[in-house]
Amino acid sequence: MTVTVVGIGGSVRPDSQSERVLHAALEGARESGAKVRAITGADLALPFYDPHVTDRSPLATELVEALRGADGVLISSPGYHGMVSGLVKNALDYVEDLRGDSRPYFDGRAVGCIGVAYGWQATVTTLQALRSVVHALRGWPTPLGGAVNSAETRFGPGGACDDEKVGATLRTIGRQVVEFAEQRV
Repeated sequence: MTVTVVGIGGSVRPDSQSERVLHAALEGARESGAKVRAITGADLALPFYDPHVTDRSPLATELVEALRGADGVLISSPGYHGMVSGLVKNALDYVEDLRGDSRPYFDGRAVGCIGVAYGWQATVTTLQALRSVVHALRGWPTPLGGAVNSAETRFGPGGACDDEKVGATLRTIGRQVVEFAEQRV
């Protein structure tokens, strides 16, 4: 059985650094044999999550269905003022729609977390916040998390990285998601 990994991240700016970082981590999952899917940028421009509103936009429905079928998840968030971006946090709020599933929320799924910011403080606090959200959603943050300081490391289209050590770390996070998922499937 092929493992499916869904990546969430980026910003409203197409091909942002945090989106490119996500693609680098997804490459590690792909190299490990996973089927990968990225939900980024404009696809994350969702209505504010409201648990009392049951009608979902087509993009919200697509996100929830992709996560429902995921064996593992990768999240790459830009660090805005030391925190997860509103765009990514709102997307993660939609995981609440999985609460009644046989696998509620991210239960039993590995989730690779990556914080991307222009400076170390916001990078690390964003990573910490993502790991806390994943715990709250019953997910298993991978042992290795990613803290990418975009002031020091740049990514090209498709996730090509100018620092091989950072690129290798991101691919390792993607591989860890797949390795955990293979043990659970």
